[in-house]
Amino acid sequence: MKALQGSEGRPRLIECAAPICAAGQVRIRVVAAGLNRADLLQAAGLYPPPPGVSDVLGLECAGVISEVGEGSAWQVGDRVCALLAGGGMAEEVCVDARHVMPLPQGLSMLEAAAIPEVYATAWLNVFQLAQVQPGEKVLLHAGASGVGSAAIQLCKAFASPCWVSVGSAERLAYCQALGAEGGVVRGDSIDGLQDFAPFDVILDPVGASYAAQNLKMLALDGRWVNIGLMGGRRAELDLAQLLGKRIQLIGSTLRSRSDAFKGELVAQLTEKVWPLFASAALQAQADEVFAWTDAEAAFARLASNQVNGKVVLQISEE
Repeated sequence: MKALQGSEGRPRLIECAAPICAAGQVRIRVVAAGLNRADLLQAAGLYPPPPGVSDVLGLECAGVISEVGEGSAWQVGDRVCALLAGGGMAEEVCVDARHVMPLPQGLSMLEAAAIPEVYATAWLNVFQLAQVQPGEKVLLHAGASGVGSAAIQLCKAFASPCWVSVGSAERLAYCQALGAEGGVVRGDSIDGLQDFAPFDVILDPVGASYAAQNLKMLALDGRWVNIGLMGGRRAELDLAQLLGKRIQLIGSTLRSRSDAFKGELVAQLTEKVWPLFASAALQAQADEVFAWTDAEAAFARLASNQVNGKVVLQISEE
């Protein structure tokens, strides 16, 4: 089969053996795959897949089940999307059946390919780990990103007002159209967010460069969930603020979680989040679609930090 792997910092289309569908798995004929920043890092040699995981790129996909392993309740022909540890940017992928979700009502394959990874990330970190409650205030750094656009919509749907930091006025308007209350365009600092503070929850993919300001802006008993290091990995913090405000600092990744953990997370998404797509309370932000033969352009587009929502690669015809 054809697949995309990272080579010398770029995605390369290769020929490789098709995966074997084991017991408890399903094989998906991939129609589309979402592109995530983790794919950029893996292609650059900075984020290797977990042990035992395919080195084919791709953490989410949508397609049609073509084979069902023993012990799975899915049927051949089911239209699905899936959360993956890797392997989605290929003609076929085999995945734990517990990590597969039905295509949300009203979504195309291209749209559905843009939702598993970012909604799983937003739900895990804001709603499970930070345990945000209705009425609590949330700050989302990189609010126009795929995870940010998902988190904005989830916060609105579950009655937690949110604010964002973004890279341009156009991106701030995009976030407000999705449901953000407001925010700031980042420049030399994000001090303007103090006007909206204190925040009960901060979701932060930036890391070191925002760390000191995060501490200042968090409320008593605030929760700060760090999911990335785009702004560096080392910071000097005033731990007296951490103690005095009883702040919880939570480091979080999803890809390396156990299959059982991901299965429970996917079950929650299917029950609590997927129905909101049918009612249009949530909308997939598959804003830019590239043929997978044009993967280098797609990766460059995401690396530009100018994308609102998600970039999607079309693998085959629906």
